[in-house]
Amino acid sequence: MLKRLPYPFLCLLALLSSVVTQAQTTPAAIDPTQASIMKAMQWRNIGPFRGGRSVCVAGHPTERLVFYMGTTGGGAWKTENGGITWQNISDGFFKTGSVGAIAVSKSNPNILYVGMGEHTLRGNLSHGDGVYKSTDAGKTWKHIGLADTYHIGQVIIDPTNPDVVYVAALGHAFGPNEERGIFRTQDGGKSWKKVLYKNPNVGAIDLTIDPANPKTLYASTFEFRRFPWGVRSAGPGAGIHKSMDGGDTWTDITRNTGLPTGTNRGRIGLALSPSKPDRIWAIIEAENEQTGVYRTDDAGKTWQLVSQFADLFQRPWYYHHLAADPKDSETIWVLNIDMWKSKDGGKTYKKVDPPHGDNHQLWIDPNDTNRMVQANDGGGTVTFDGGKSWSSIYNQPTAQMYHVITDNKFPYRVYGAQQDNSTISVPSRSDYGAIYPDQNFDVGGGESGYIAFDKNDPSLIFAANHHWLTRLDLKTNQLKDVSVIPDDMYGYGSADLAYRFQWTYPVVTSPHNPKVLYATSQYVHRSTDQGASWQVISPNLSRSDPATLEKTPTMDDQSIGKDWGPIKRDNTGVEWYGTIFALAESPVKAGVLWSGSDDGYVQLSTDNGKTWKNVTPKAMPDFARISIIEPSPHDPATAYVAALKYKQDDFHPYLYKTSDYGKTWTKITQGIPEDEFTRVIREDPKRRGLLYAGTEKGMYVSFNDGARWQPLQLNLPVVPIHDLAIQDNDLVAATHGRSFWILDDLTVLHQLTDEVQKSAVHLFKPRPTVRFKAGLDPAIKPVPSGADELGKNPPNGVKVVYYLKEKPKGPISLAFLDASGQLIKSYKSALPVSTSASTSKDSSARSEMRQPTPPARRETLLPAEVGGNSFVWEDMRYPDPISLPNSVTHGRAKGPLAMPGNYKVQLTVDGKTYTQTFDIIKDPRIETTPEEFKQQFDMLINIRERINELRNGVLTIRKLRQQLDSASHSPNDPTVIELKDKLLRIEDALYQFRAKANQDLTNHPVRLNTKFTALGGFVESDDSKPTQQQKDQYNSLSKTLDEQLKSLENLKPTIQSKIRPNG
Repeated sequence: MLKRLPYPFLCLLALLSSVVTQAQTTPAAIDPTQASIMKAMQWRNIGPFRGGRSVCVAGHPTERLVFYMGTTGGGAWKTENGGITWQNISDGFFKTGSVGAIAVSKSNPNILYVGMGEHTLRGNLSHGDGVYKSTDAGKTWKHIGLADTYHIGQVIIDPTNPDVVYVAALGHAFGPNEERGIFRTQDGGKSWKKVLYKNPNVGAIDLTIDPANPKTLYASTFEFRRFPWGVRSAGPGAGIHKSMDGGDTWTDITRNTGLPTGTNRGRIGLALSPSKPDRIWAIIEAENEQTGVYRTDDAGKTWQLVSQFADLFQRPWYYHHLAADPKDSETIWVLNIDMWKSKDGGKTYKKVDPPHGDNHQLWIDPNDTNRMVQANDGGGTVTFDGGKSWSSIYNQPTAQMYHVITDNKFPYRVYGAQQDNSTISVPSRSDYGAIYPDQNFDVGGGESGYIAFDKNDPSLIFAANHHWLTRLDLKTNQLKDVSVIPDDMYGYGSADLAYRFQWTYPVVTSPHNPKVLYATSQYVHRSTDQGASWQVISPNLSRSDPATLEKTPTMDDQSIGKDWGPIKRDNTGVEWYGTIFALAESPVKAGVLWSGSDDGYVQLSTDNGKTWKNVTPKAMPDFARISIIEPSPHDPATAYVAALKYKQDDFHPYLYKTSDYGKTWTKITQGIPEDEFTRVIREDPKRRGLLYAGTEKGMYVSFNDGARWQPLQLNLPVVPIHDLAIQDNDLVAATHGRSFWILDDLTVLHQLTDEVQKSAVHLFKPRPTVRFKAGLDPAIKPVPSGADELGKNPPNGVKVVYYLKEKPKGPISLAFLDASGQLIKSYKSALPVSTSASTSKDSSARSEMRQPTPPARRETLLPAEVGGNSFVWEDMRYPDPISLPNSVTHGRAKGPLAMPGNYKVQLTVDGKTYTQTFDIIKDPRIETTPEEFKQQFDMLINIRERINELRNGVLTIRKLRQQLDSASHSPNDPTVIELKDKLLRIEDALYQFRAKANQDLTNHPVRLNTKFTALGGFVESDDSKPTQQQKDQYNSLSKTLDEQLKSLENLKPTIQSKIRPNG
């Protein structure tokens, strides 16, 4: 064991490190050319759309359907329809994603204040950066200070003056700092004054105000500190304070009559009854069995204990929130794992069931107490009937995902565990055009664990859950426990566990033999029989400093260590320390195993676990958590480490690389800001040295093996990135607050070289594109409320990316050609000047149809911006048949889809043409042969040409009729009348001119135009050769069409004879 520095010295180092971190924060180094090219790429959110933790909510005082929610990783959200849908309102403005408090001004509801950094300080917390203000109901925001508060428990706005605001700031969770306590602004956030402060270890957690006399406030302070190995959630600094002059002075009333005695107190929640302002409730964690709900009826002078109902006080540092009914002074709400309501002043309680457990805040409308919004670990939820019914939490893409793994199926699926929920599998794309909730499913395990399986056959899925492990057989839906230690160890200290399985302990399969499964405690465990038995294949690979390993109190020794308690211990496995936190086997060489511990050791075995060597980077600070180890997919001697020390109040990034099996290491963080700690690093399997890193605030990319990083944020929200996976040339991100996101098509990054950046124009080679058909409808659709409520599919077509160093002098064009060079389709960057004949107006036809000419279809235009541009040949189709103005059909006649095969794309800029080849490939799930694709394509081409003949025939009939009408003959000429009647009969056979709207075709039968259109849809309904009946139908329709066109030809000589020269 290495000699450990004294704990006070560690604290000092942490404090100094924090100071240095703040001072050294620099923006990421950005290569402008690379950045301009990468702007052609976009992230997409695939869900899940089920809420993650929210700890703060607020409602609009007069607009009944408007509410706000703050999430602990996903920013601020707003609903304008009573919780049916939620929209993010902080993207593009907030610099961190964790929200601790949100408040709406009563006197001017357009003014909002948000305090950043969650106040439920659990092990996966995220910090904030102060206070933001909006003056337009959340449309725009401005940062107004208090950046170093990090965690804010409450924001209160003076009900009569929106410029007067109070903030209860907890401060840093993992170390001391000065910017904590109660802050006040009297000028709308232009300046702040610290009006209540205890010391660098004590912050403020709650605040309540008398709405009738806003000068009267009550505040609670909280002494809290997290460590990587423990949590201290009480101390002498916690207490209750009162101000009667708007915060200028405060009186400590912690020891007033009736309140708990003793030295230490934990978290205190406060609530003032607006209808009886001298009545205040306090929920207090206290020593000597004094924890309870207390009430004063004389403005804090004296108190009485009104309840010690145990269900109200579970994990007090995490809950302890109160809400007083604005109208009824006898009604008080207590939020804990469950939500409780008392109607007798806090003495007895009845449970109220919101959609999710773990409840944190309740806002009650002062004018209608049945109208409420509530925050819990499943998101925000609204009620209009006092809690009898609630809005859904399955409309919020704010899931906090831990790790991510993908399978090799098509489309590949994405798997992960969601904090406060379950594991989940989500498709990367859907046959339904969007990803619907019923396509997701649970895969066993629990909220925090790794997931592992054979990527080629994910029918047996292993998923961790705290310190357990399950195996799901998808063929039988049987879920079996295969835990290394099938025992419940909650509440035990690390020192008393034979095997310490941390909250998110690794579970991985071997990339060389998926039947080999690894799991880690402080040892590496291996199973070769699907978890039926386990073997230990390593010594203890952690530092295991005794000072970091908690001893469990016993009957004989009930003492609690200095880094825990001191009133209540809390050990779910998050605080188990001295464990292996990262494990990976080289995908290049079997038996090369890398291990990283949460207390700072990197260990290596090159002989399949027989022997191990400590290869910890010498420059890496002690006790850094090894978050991810990434063995290179190109070289067995190369590996990358993402480490972090934020749990010791050090927010620096720590990334390291070795190319010699850990003998030497290089720190590779240049370009990542010094206050963005790094959680994950991955190397691209296609391009060596192309690295991706996820930090607490976003995404970065390096093209030179970590020598320099730059943002890869693009449209990705500011959110913690906990893990990354690369699958099928896509980058998948597990965000801790915004669910899963995918950056489609990394081929641009693979091809982005110095030569490309020097080019005036560059056309990137498109990746192979699957001919994917997404035309099905799900069996159950959610209430339609917009595409934002569903996971997004990638663009369904060939994506073409091109780079323009300068603005082109004229329009650019993009042409798609088959392998022989024949043009299929082309597009331009500007609208054509001329209008085609097919869209010209035909007054005679309009008069017969009695319907307006529909607007011409808008032409698809190419982007031509300086930098990167992307265009999706989304339909991958040959040209459509010519249009027939004023025709009504079932469906739209389309050109055939391009067959799987080889194609070319040509970009023309200022007279110079650039060419790339690309492939369209068939859906891997189907077995259609090239010959069968050819049969389908040929029939669809023939159908298109027959439709062209038909429509040209109709246009000819219209022209001939117009010429007959214009000729100088008697209007009663029987020959002309007969000719026009014959023309009309032919036209009637070709298309149903009487129909004015689609369902008119139920009255006026469809004609050949619709029949051919429908046949085309039937033939291309899937990727297969035409059926015999489709061939027969084509022949029958073609015969009828030939007869009608022949009749038309036979009429032409007679008609020409009737058309005078001036006609």
